[in-house]
Amino acid sequence: MMNAKPAVNVADLTVAYRDRPVLWDIDLQVPAGALMAVVGPNGAGKSTLLKAILGLVKPVAGMVELFGQPYRAVAKKIAYVPQRTSVDWDFPATVRDVVLMGTYGQLGWFRRPGQPQRKLADEALARMGMQDYANRQISQLSGGQQQRVFLARSLVQGAELFFMDEPFQGVDATTEEVILKLLHELRNAGKTVVVVHHDLGTVRDYFDWVTLINVKKIASGQLSEVFTPENISQTYGHRALIANPSA
Repeated sequence: MMNAKPAVNVADLTVAYRDRPVLWDIDLQVPAGALMAVVGPNGAGKSTLLKAILGLVKPVAGMVELFGQPYRAVAKKIAYVPQRTSVDWDFPATVRDVVLMGTYGQLGWFRRPGQPQRKLADEALARMGMQDYANRQISQLSGGQQQRVFLARSLVQGAELFFMDEPFQGVDATTEEVILKLLHELRNAGKTVVVVHHDLGTVRDYFDWVTLINVKKIASGQLSEVFTPENISQTYGHRALIANPSA
């Protein structure tokens, strides 16, 4: 059930790199409990939008509230899964170590994870089908397995709001099924999930809400209302190669 106050409220958000706008005057509301895809062509600003919401890049202008408050006030309620390609997978850590890093926000950096945290980590790994890899070095995993480890790390945070940047990118079919099941479980548990997604062909099957952007916001809302051929064409121009998305 959706709550009255949005989980994400963005107003007049503009981000520029070297005076070139990457996002321009974005207004966006994500209802609590939504499972939302953010879609658009390469260079549209999708990943930048997530980073700006999380304070990882500084906007030129605009306001961001999460659950009606600034990010810092609710940081413990937020989980972020970055693009897998942005992570140094040669870092010497085991799978369990990486997942345990998700507990640091609750513990603080100067307390070591104990048995309760290790139990949470092992439960999250089991949920992602990775329990047999707990002692493996992360560099030894396949791309899909690495993605599942990062998702397990987000689960132990006990978050209410999840941001995921291209979690389906470059993964195998088994991992894709595991991720999709997780997204629906989170939605059904009342969590809010915002996912940067690249595959127009699966948006209708995977998500309930969608935001289409190409530097500017083209449309945002319930999928049945805004994921239309007209909005997709406006977002992608002549590159919108999808067979009747409203069917």
